[in-house]
Amino acid sequence: MANTETIRTVVGIIDPYLATLLNCMMWVLFGLPFVHPNSMLVITINGTGLVIEAAYLIIFFTYAPSKKRKNLILVLLIELIFMAIVAFITLKFFHTHESRSMIVGILCCIFNVIMYASPLTVMSQVIRTRSVKYMPFLLTLANFANALVWSIYALLPVDPYILFPNGSGFLLAVAQLILYATYYKSTPKEDGNKGEVELSQTA
Repeated sequence: MANTETIRTVVGIIDPYLATLLNCMMWVLFGLPFVHPNSMLVITINGTGLVIEAAYLIIFFTYAPSKKRKNLILVLLIELIFMAIVAFITLKFFHTHESRSMIVGILCCIFNVIMYASPLTVMSQVIRTRSVKYMPFLLTLANFANALVWSIYALLPVDPYILFPNGSGFLLAVAQLILYATYYKSTPKEDGNKGEVELSQTA
């Protein structure tokens, strides 16, 4: 069972979960009938992801230090305000499915790539310490599989809004796995084992 100190040691890798939450919210908006009709699969999958990410963040909030909680609340408020602004502009100034799909689709592409790149926020620390202790391996592996499946889906038929960010995400995930493989052996055994346990509790 995870204790408070164990969970607090991995608070630095919350960025990927915040990025994924925003990404899921963007794709749910994209899949709504008045933006991009006939996208129930997009809504279902990203709606589920939204619930899962919210659960992760609630667990994080429960165990995080006070300062981290305040930062989390601030980022969440910014994300919600941003989503409200995007939804308002989309509905107020764009009046066709094509134009709404384009503007929201472009934003989805941008935040999808950011989601896949977010685990790289610890890359400099991994290289500097030559240790993968704080690198979220399970999250990176999940991103790899997710990007691969969505890239294949986007080819049947070709959907650039889905293909571009997930194709980019696939390449980013490969780069992260290569980084992990490069420094895994140089990680002290105790740190490596501890890191795997910690990551499994947060991924």
